[in-house]
Amino acid sequence: MLQNLLLQSGFELVKNVLGNKDSFRVQIIYTQIDRDKKNNPSFKNYYFNVDSNLYFNPASTVKLPLALLSLEKLNKMNIKGVNKYTALQIDSSYSKQSIVLFDTTSQNGYPSIAHYIKKAFLISDNDAYNRMYEFVGQQNINRGLHEKGYESIRITRQFLGLTAEENRHTNAMRFIHDDGRLIYRQQPAYNPDSFYFGKTIKLGKGHLNSNDSLINEPIDFTYVNNVPLEDLQQILQSVMFPASVPKQQTFDLTKADYKFLYQYLSQFPSETNYPKYDSSQYYDSYVKFYFRDSTRHLPYGVRVFNKVGWAYGFLIDVSYVVDFIHKTEFMLTSTLYVNSDGILNDNKYDYETVGWPFLYDIGQVIYNYELKRDRKYQPDLGRFILPYEKRAAGDSRPLIKDVDN
Repeated sequence: MLQNLLLQSGFELVKNVLGNKDSFRVQIIYTQIDRDKKNNPSFKNYYFNVDSNLYFNPASTVKLPLALLSLEKLNKMNIKGVNKYTALQIDSSYSKQSIVLFDTTSQNGYPSIAHYIKKAFLISDNDAYNRMYEFVGQQNINRGLHEKGYESIRITRQFLGLTAEENRHTNAMRFIHDDGRLIYRQQPAYNPDSFYFGKTIKLGKGHLNSNDSLINEPIDFTYVNNVPLEDLQQILQSVMFPASVPKQQTFDLTKADYKFLYQYLSQFPSETNYPKYDSSQYYDSYVKFYFRDSTRHLPYGVRVFNKVGWAYGFLIDVSYVVDFIHKTEFMLTSTLYVNSDGILNDNKYDYETVGWPFLYDIGQVIYNYELKRDRKYQPDLGRFILPYEKRAAGDSRPLIKDVDN
């Protein structure tokens, strides 16, 4: 059904990518959502070329499970005065670790778990991911996900170019009052667990090394982060519809946590006060790939709750799409590889010419199909209508540009 729907669209780019699925390593999951008379949702997945053994680099999509694990850890710690908004400071406890004492992009001038999650979702900030990784710890990240049934997920690396051993060590950090008084100190951690990496994964015909010299050999992805596409889809579904997945696969989150996640999974950078992003650079559809076109805006009434990633020529988007005007909802999760010259690490990927246009095209095909699809019961989407921020007139703070993401 999904393949026919996409091919019947008439988009030549879609036809070309689907017709060369092996070279583009494309995988797509389209999830139809139907409601009963009590508004309870049911889900039906349609697949194109989905294969847990077909590796793609998950890139920044790993920030989604890290955000959930960070909130879950805070709830399990259950320490008075420590929550996602509590100011924290990060120490250096091992080789190549760095100290963070302040964050000028936040309202109180300090980092916090909430602020890192916001930055990770709003524009896919890489430092935010690294700090959540350090907070949860490599052992707890992987044990936590495996215990929830996501056994094929492997998150072993920060985005810092560290060695395998350095990634096993994570920083000490302090939760503090805004006046600097200590509330709780988390000790540095080390992960002694071993990992199963399975088969060797090498991609490309060559790559640039750290000195920008061309090495005529593939890059070895065997030991890097891995998240199968079906797991990404299920993790997002567990956030948006926690009652729809097995209890084991949910995260220990509060009602306030869910509301917070819904806001920042869907809020635009232009609506955000802290950080104050340059909305000409980080426009509304910047991390909404299924609606990322020349207008840079989403259709009126549409919100996308999602997480994207891009690295090494891979593009990924896991989304829950809502149209409040037309009472429409669906999920769409996909990845493809766009690197026609076969050279990795050269920052010459086909994102602009193939990757983003393809994701936009399939997003529009599914969106327009959903607008016309018959539903026995119209969904009540009220719980996803959220109060978003609005920047104050006359705010003279400098705009934030050129973030590492």
